[in-house]
Amino acid sequence: MAGRKRPPASEQPDLFAEAGLSPAPPAEAPPKRPPPPDLSATDDASLSALAFVEAPVALLVLANRRILQANPAAAALFGWPRHLMQGQSVRMLYPSAFEFRAVGERWLRLMRDRPVHEDERVMQARGGTMFWARARGRTLTPDAPFELMVWTFEKLEGPETPDQPGLTAREREIALHVVAGRTAKQIARLLDISHRTVEVHRASVMRKLGARNVAELVSRIMETR
Repeated sequence: MAGRKRPPASEQPDLFAEAGLSPAPPAEAPPKRPPPPDLSATDDASLSALAFVEAPVALLVLANRRILQANPAAAALFGWPRHLMQGQSVRMLYPSAFEFRAVGERWLRLMRDRPVHEDERVMQARGGTMFWARARGRTLTPDAPFELMVWTFEKLEGPETPDQPGLTAREREIALHVVAGRTAKQIARLLDISHRTVEVHRASVMRKLGARNVAELVSRIMETR
């Protein structure tokens, strides 16, 4: 009726409660986009920090084989949050303590003669997933190579190329299964190929790595090429 006053809100009936319903929650604000990098900062320190964070390759800074810094690409590659990697031994990225020691001994010998080295090796992501990676390292302290190092890691997935000969993608895949202790027939079932094909690829890997039997092949793979 005209002129009739509405009762105050506190006295109005709760229609949602009477109907056995709950009022719709207020709409959430859309997540805020991260601010763009400050391109006006052109000093060396700012650009170096920007390059480290935005680099499209996994980067680790190590001190005596402990992780000082890991960039976002490294966190994505290995599946660990950056804050959980920092301060930890790089052992967390290797499939076994044996490989961690073997690689360390090999790199220590090599980097005493030259500050930069690279190889291909089996690495391990969070959860135990193994993968082939190309590792490149530079020591900033040649007299004590492990004191301060910068590493990059690149996951190997494509076929071998003429300028970078090595294991093909299929050979690397089969090599990982061999390291896991699987037989040719087990690998064949997993990959849906014949066990004869597996044996051919395994023989090719053995020839390329100079292994005379499967046990020696596993050892060669774990020691890196």
